[in-house]
Amino acid sequence: MSIVRPYGDTTGDGMVQLSFTLPIPHSKVAEGAAAQLAGKMGLDPALVVHAKPMGPDFTFFVVYGRVSHLVDTDQVQVVERDYPLLTPKEVNLAIRKGLRRRLTVVGGCIGTDAHTVGIDAILNIKGFAGEKGLEYYREIKVVNLGAQVSVPQLVARAREERADAILVSQVVTQRDAHLLNTKEMSAAFRESYPAARRPLLIVGGPRFDEKMAVELGVDRVFSRGTTPGEVASYLTHQLVANRKKVDA
Repeated sequence: MSIVRPYGDTTGDGMVQLSFTLPIPHSKVAEGAAAQLAGKMGLDPALVVHAKPMGPDFTFFVVYGRVSHLVDTDQVQVVERDYPLLTPKEVNLAIRKGLRRRLTVVGGCIGTDAHTVGIDAILNIKGFAGEKGLEYYREIKVVNLGAQVSVPQLVARAREERADAILVSQVVTQRDAHLLNTKEMSAAFRESYPAARRPLLIVGGPRFDEKMAVELGVDRVFSRGTTPGEVASYLTHQLVANRKKVDA
């Protein structure tokens, strides 16, 4: 069955929970405003189950209610993984045989973004979700530039290291900073490199839509929950396996 409804208390009851902040002090009027907003969003009934002041001029709400909308999963569009997941041993062997040198990755957080947890989870040896980061892979050289790296600095270091791939993490999303920074980075690399020599451009973060790669000018977008093994397998697929097909 491809048609589904939200589940809250009983199967198919359409109950959902959502949260938001309104720029008004906490009061009965504020709670009424939250219920009114939820009603206009289609929740009926809309119940304010939590309200908390966020300073003197803002209030955070959690609203619970029923929606009548249905979802057709046959119409859902997502980016499916189009490459095999490899073990670290398989990645190392493929790079050694295919490139006959180490694969170089330069990564960091660009712009004013100082949130390195995401990029560190992928690059650092401690890794994420029980998987070792790319530093663990013998045939991958990792250059982690850390936080608040300017785009010119990133391009310059990529050229210095002869990078095969660029990994950028963006967590700060106010006023679409993550999208603007990514487009700036993409444009800078395309201006600085001939098309055939440009490094693979990869960006990730919790607010990215994986379908936006073409719009952002990058080769791949990874969203929340991505593991080091997925990234390593993608790098191997793009830079080793696909290169073999082209050379052949």
